Amino acid sequence: MDEDKKDINAENVVTLKESEYLDLKNAFEKSKASQDNLVRVHADFENLRKRLEREKQDFLKFANEGIILELLNILDDLERTINLAENKHEDLDVFLKGVEMILAHLYDLLKEHGVKPIEAEGKIFDPHFHEALMQVENKDLADHTIVEVLQKGYLMYERVIRTAKVKVSKK
Repeated sequence: MDEDKKDINAENVVTLKESEYLDLKNAFEKSKASQDNLVRVHADFENLRKRLEREKQDFLKFANEGIILELLNILDDLERTINLAENKHEDLDVFLKGVEMILAHLYDLLKEHGVKPIEAEGKIFDPHFHEALMQVENKDLADHTIVEVLQKGYLMYERVIRTAKVKVSKK
């Protein structure tokens, strides 16, 4: 019975040729090096993922900074115009000219960023570009012709960002 206990407690011994032992030892070292490398690559990947996420958040946060700066210039112009009106500046033509210049500046800014108005009046209604809010009878126009634009629509680089709100004819 003592022999049975010895066999259970004894460590199993395997006999190998020295070349096989060295091959196993070499394979173990390579495996350990590969595992260490995998852990480092995984850590590098996680750090890169986190950095890219931070950069993405910063990009989204500040992506409109350029256009906001340009809008601030237009805001300054509007504030100056309001100050003139509040100070009872009597020259209505000068006031109107200032507002027109501000509007032109705003249209130029939008154009620089790929925004342009949707042509609608006199065109045939297209639900991709127009939203019909009203219909009016008109025997002189073809059905579904846009009679009046109630609110301009806009495209940004050929994508509709706001449909034109229109009044459409019917026979």
